[in-house]
Amino acid sequence: MTRSKFVLAIDEGTTGVRALLFDENGRVAGRAYREVGASYPRVGWVEQDAQSIWERTVEVARSALAGAGAAGRDLAAIGVTGQRSTAVAWSRTTGRPLHAALSWQDLRTTERCAELAAEGHIAEPLTAATKLEWMMRNVEAVRTGVERGDALLGTLESWLLWKLSRGAVHVTDASFASATCLFDFFGTGWSEALLGVLGLPERALPEIRRSSERYGETEAGLFGAAVPIAGLAGDQQAAMFGQLCVDPGTVKISYGTSAMADLNAGTSLQFSSNGAFPMVLWKLGEELHYCLEGVAITAGAAIQWLRDGLGIVDSVGDTDAVARQVPDSGGVWAVPAFQGLGTPHLDRAARATIGGLSRGSTRAHVVRAVLEGVALRCAEVFDALAADSPSGRPSVLRVDGGAAQNDFLLQFQSDILGIPVERPATLEAAASGAAYLAGLAVGFWPDVESLQKIWQLGARFEPRMSAAEREDRRQSFHKRVAAVREVAS
Repeated sequence: MTRSKFVLAIDEGTTGVRALLFDENGRVAGRAYREVGASYPRVGWVEQDAQSIWERTVEVARSALAGAGAAGRDLAAIGVTGQRSTAVAWSRTTGRPLHAALSWQDLRTTERCAELAAEGHIAEPLTAATKLEWMMRNVEAVRTGVERGDALLGTLESWLLWKLSRGAVHVTDASFASATCLFDFFGTGWSEALLGVLGLPERALPEIRRSSERYGETEAGLFGAAVPIAGLAGDQQAAMFGQLCVDPGTVKISYGTSAMADLNAGTSLQFSSNGAFPMVLWKLGEELHYCLEGVAITAGAAIQWLRDGLGIVDSVGDTDAVARQVPDSGGVWAVPAFQGLGTPHLDRAARATIGGLSRGSTRAHVVRAVLEGVALRCAEVFDALAADSPSGRPSVLRVDGGAAQNDFLLQFQSDILGIPVERPATLEAAASGAAYLAGLAVGFWPDVESLQKIWQLGARFEPRMSAAEREDRRQSFHKRVAAVREVAS
């Protein structure tokens, strides 16, 4: 039998879906990307078309295969990752959605979450729990479908696996489940108590499985051969695995629209006193691994604002060179809190501020100040995770995501943290992680040690800033954050 050549990773993001084909050396042999849209029927409501997302998923998978001159018979397995808490309801009979998917960004259940919190339940409007309840209460097709046993509920990854397998599997993994607010961290399954409060029957929800195992196979007609579906993890957890942050105390930051920082907390559930959130990292075998997650709400979005809002750069990629046009920010500073402050402040009211402007300030000073502000906010998040870490302060930071292409940002991040920052050769770490998990399940890679051998470093940034300057910069930023919060209160 000819050995399979590739593992396919599907990464269903908020604004687009991508597919990457990895060979046994971890190199990308093919890739494709398509945007996915969203609609905004009311203020605070964000919806997506799950059927369209499915169709885009098939398109990118086939395109990535074609780009590598490969076919379904060349695939050892498929791994899936992506956005973690977009709610979907569909009919097992027709195979079509019963309502628009409610994006994780959707805030229509904010008041309901406040009610639940007052009753002692943990509920967060950006998670799927109350979105699924909203569908049950407000969409007759969902409610009657669940009552008849025809409607299935879940988040996007469970919808995609159901479609890939032509309805043979309705599953998720523990990392995705832990992001819904429906997961019982102590019982390690769906929370019977919260399901009862929300009126969500467990039989309609996906089965929670391991992050690396054979869940089923694709319909043969999709790619010309039946392919094992064998890896599942939420985008941030998959990025941790793709960065091979598999040891307790390791940490990564993914610079996307927001900057998401995750700390491997090991096999013991860890809670934070510094504004971070406990999550399941992955489930391997029968063992759950946990992480703490912190967020700088505005990261890449602040850099995009320099282009789209101010028009002072032609492209996001230009910010690296523009920031280097000046030796420092000329006294200009920025707190990039366009949508509030995440970890450790958890302050949604705060708003972005740029200060220290003078007649001598130029666009280069502003660009540099914003990039420095993003790094300083990420340093606050890093510090929060480090304070909660049972393994002490991490000695290195691994990074990925679109903004991780910016060398100036990463050098300043290293300077302000005082530790090395490592960027992998493949920036799509979530896709790498989904591929690794799937490949391990089918023996494409024999073990994690074999992955350590093929993981490739793209660049390493060493700190150059003196300890005294670092401390001064950090203290000044803390004062500015406090002032921004005071103004907003």
